[in-house]
Amino acid sequence: MGDMTATTGSRRVLLAAPRGYCAGVDRAVIAVEKALEQYGAPVYVRHEIVHNKYVVQTLERKGAVFVEQTSEVPEGSIVMFSAHGVAPTVHEEAARGRLATIDATCPLVTKVHKEAVRYANDDFDILLIGHEGHEEVIGTSGEAPDHITLVDGPEDVAKVEVRDPDKVVWLSQTTLSVDETMETVDALKTKFPGLVSPPSDDICYATQNRQLAVKQMGAESDLVIVVGSRNSSNSVRLVEVAKLAGARDAHLVDFASEIDEAWLEGVTTVGVTSGASVPDVLVEEVLAYLSERGYADVEIVKAAEESITFSLPKELRRDLRAEAAALMKGEGTGEDAAAGK
Repeated sequence: MGDMTATTGSRRVLLAAPRGYCAGVDRAVIAVEKALEQYGAPVYVRHEIVHNKYVVQTLERKGAVFVEQTSEVPEGSIVMFSAHGVAPTVHEEAARGRLATIDATCPLVTKVHKEAVRYANDDFDILLIGHEGHEEVIGTSGEAPDHITLVDGPEDVAKVEVRDPDKVVWLSQTTLSVDETMETVDALKTKFPGLVSPPSDDICYATQNRQLAVKQMGAESDLVIVVGSRNSSNSVRLVEVAKLAGARDAHLVDFASEIDEAWLEGVTTVGVTSGASVPDVLVEEVLAYLSERGYADVEIVKAAEESITFSLPKELRRDLRAEAAALMKGEGTGEDAAAGK
């Protein structure tokens, strides 16, 4: 982890590694940029491509148009689905609207979707651990709505009912706190001893690694600043993890300008990290802000190496403008476009 000692009274920053963009976010953001390069503006994006205010605003300036519902996209246009994934009904809506689609769902989220379909086909009751209303939860639930019950934390376990306690499995939102998820799983296992676990841990590697780094630096930090947006589940969790790890105080900010100088009163060590949807330029601005106030000594707190990359959506290898035009002329169907025909 590096030398965590410090001279009494000296001011320092502990900078988490890894932090910021994960492979799924990097893939999704590049996908929007590539689509704009290849097809020109506008490219419509259903919901925020990732949960970060700066990223969304930057892509809007380049010609991306963010919409809440597929029905807002004009016929014959290109629409991209965000990294959080969508339910099958959204693909159907796009087909009916004669839209050419690009699916930028994170492959790790896609894996959970496939698990939901497989267990539903085997007639399991699926207990989905996640936060109600989160886009990823809505998308996963839509894969098998008749089989999935949402469990929003340990306090929800008492009211969970299943048809057959020997045919029940848990899945989870990928961006939750590891500790929170396992606390819920333990409670579910107490109630349903036959509970089946998914074939691999569904908590995203990036979520785990960022939380691990915060745990390592939290006990050493008087203050932890997490760069991220308030609608970013994994960023919000990092604030909670920092406090549980022993940080005296922790705050979430989108930009350095949101830091309150009062937070720094009596503070010797500041921990800095960022959520998985955050470009490093925002962290650099926070480091510059702290340096100007005497926190120029930066130590890296390294919790893990990350080398995972994901290939771009296959739809970017096709002429989607031509496909959209063909759909408008009735030369194909929305289903053909969705299937890559």
